Amino acid sequence: MRLAGLLTLLVAALLAGCSSAPKAPVSVSLPTPVQSLPDSDEVARNDVVFQAFSLVGTPYRWGGTSPSTGFDCSGLIQYVYREATGVSLPRTTSDLYNMKVSRPPENALAPGDLVLFAMNGGRVNHAGIYIGEGRFLHAPSTGGVVRVDELDSSFWQRSFKGARRVIGSR
Repeated sequence: MRLAGLLTLLVAALLAGCSSAPKAPVSVSLPTPVQSLPDSDEVARNDVVFQAFSLVGTPYRWGGTSPSTGFDCSGLIQYVYREATGVSLPRTTSDLYNMKVSRPPENALAPGDLVLFAMNGGRVNHAGIYIGEGRFLHAPSTGGVVRVDELDSSFWQRSFKGARRVIGSR
């Protein structure tokens, strides 16, 4: 009998341990990631850079305004902006230079800004599109192709005449 009582006590103890009230589920509250959407200016700048990159390797052609015939520097800019943003820009480097838009300092350029140069120290006669990280994309000269160059190279620094911000200046 003693053994039966001991077994009953043991079974009761085991059942008591198994029949305890269930613990409440642990609720882990993970922070909801905040997904900020880019603003429309950032989207437009990215579209300009993307469109410009798609034209790398296109031959230079004086007076050229399309990928099929080639580009000169201002024809490239005019084409890229029209295709990427629907904005119609002036056709000549002189008119690009004289546009009534923001003139960001060289140390605060944003992708999509226009960079302007006076190649022989005189009037502005060359332009490109700043793409970020100190680089710009342009149609350089006869015999060349649309390419990317470093803005801080001594060659481009000597002739740099300023920048124009078309996107975000309105």
